[in-house]
Amino acid sequence: MKPGFRVVIPARLASTRLPRKVLRLLQGRPMLEHVYRVAQASGAQQVVVATDDEQVAAAVRAFGGEVCLTDPAHPSGTDRVNEAARRLGWNDDVIVVNLQGDEPLMPPALLAQAARGVQEAGADIATLAGRFDSLEEWRDPNVVKVVRDAAGFALYFSRAPIPWDRDGFAAGAPALPQALAWRHIGLYAYRAGTLRRFSALPPAPIERREALEQLRALHHGLRIHVGIAAEKPGPGVDTEDDLRRVEGLLAVR
Repeated sequence: MKPGFRVVIPARLASTRLPRKVLRLLQGRPMLEHVYRVAQASGAQQVVVATDDEQVAAAVRAFGGEVCLTDPAHPSGTDRVNEAARRLGWNDDVIVVNLQGDEPLMPPALLAQAARGVQEAGADIATLAGRFDSLEEWRDPNVVKVVRDAAGFALYFSRAPIPWDRDGFAAGAPALPQALAWRHIGLYAYRAGTLRRFSALPPAPIERREALEQLRALHHGLRIHVGIAAEKPGPGVDTEDDLRRVEGLLAVR
């Protein structure tokens, strides 16, 4: 059965690596508008931008989107999504997909796939992963890795190259464990009740150490299903170089 779901796009104007990132132009339109159109194309019942900045809210209204103003004190986008779900009065069973505001090339089908993961796998949280393109990517601490169990649930997320190739590293020539290593795709789905529960949990020590919020869920016993993405997402935007690259890819499309 195809699940109904809503999408919330957390979007803040302050960005250390790329100032005013979500309002930077791609093909003459704010990046956030491209992300919003991705969410609309996913089959979502409702798409909302959650922001703490009136400039972002005005931009969303200008392109005809729905916006929810949230507390500027939130430490994470997840907390912003949670406030939006609460303000909009969504009940505990509503499936919410959290789509980052810097992912203009996320395939719409992946949002629906993540939503199905919550319903079909009986998971508290659902997310996605894909293959690595290279050994260098697997070793890059900016790329998040995940190892799954036999049922597709997350065992652990890390910035380190997991699972560790003991013999390969000892010999100075580690091999990419393609059958075991997965690149995490930062797209999350959860029921609104789980979202509220997660936001109320204290940060976990391992979460602080790795700077990975999803480790809070694992630490506190929430089950995260990791589906294998049906399509490969395009790159997100963190830097000026990323912005130029995505501009070029959009032009090709």
